[in-house]
Amino acid sequence: MLIRLSTLAAGVLAGLITLNSAWADEVQVAVAANFTAPLQAIAKDFEKDTGHKLVVASGATGQFYAQIKNGAPFDVFLAADDSTPAKLEQEKAIVPGSRFTYAIGTLALWSAKPGYVDDKGEILKQNTFQHLAIANPKTAPYGLAATQVLDKLNLTETTQAKLVEGQNITQAFQFVSTGNAELGFVALSQIYKDGKLQSGSAWIVPAPLHEPIRQDAVILEKGKDNPAAKALFDYLKGPKAAAVIKSYGYDL
Repeated sequence: MLIRLSTLAAGVLAGLITLNSAWADEVQVAVAANFTAPLQAIAKDFEKDTGHKLVVASGATGQFYAQIKNGAPFDVFLAADDSTPAKLEQEKAIVPGSRFTYAIGTLALWSAKPGYVDDKGEILKQNTFQHLAIANPKTAPYGLAATQVLDKLNLTETTQAKLVEGQNITQAFQFVSTGNAELGFVALSQIYKDGKLQSGSAWIVPAPLHEPIRQDAVILEKGKDNPAAKALFDYLKGPKAAAVIKSYGYDL
């Protein structure tokens, strides 16, 4: 009798696992490098609350655009700008009406050395550093914003020979964190958490010095019938995700 009950219980459990797996879906997400850490934090609650699983690839927005156009298997794209998702929308490569701004990014000038960067960015004008890291302005919106700041401050010529260019904002951050560049323009989200600078020294770049970094998300054509893609979008618009996004220094 005990054996029969155990067998029955095992069968019910297996059925529940199978049923739960049937309800849960996987969503392939291409995310701009600056938003990797916030998305990882959001993913934990999202997966726990919905049962759906995120499979995340991070990189430069421009590179992702090229991959998507070449058939990359992404369901959702979280870009570092609004122009690339708008372009995909015009090309009818997304689910109509899915595009929305999930975060507004902040640029920061950062050094791994405490006290090296002053709170007004005067270190740029002093020009005593050897290397200044930025992300590739052709593919990474934060890199483009960095060049706009240098233009506004009339420092493009004096800093040109000192620029160290990363493929994306993660690589720009790595150049600075490893000491290969004394300072660099990074996303505030990479160095900031819960209202505090995590390490080193930084100047939070005033918004008027560059075009707004509006970061838009879209459900791509491949994700149109994926319930997990729709669930992720609903989640990103909710209060739990908003709290995480703000904690990394983004505006909404």
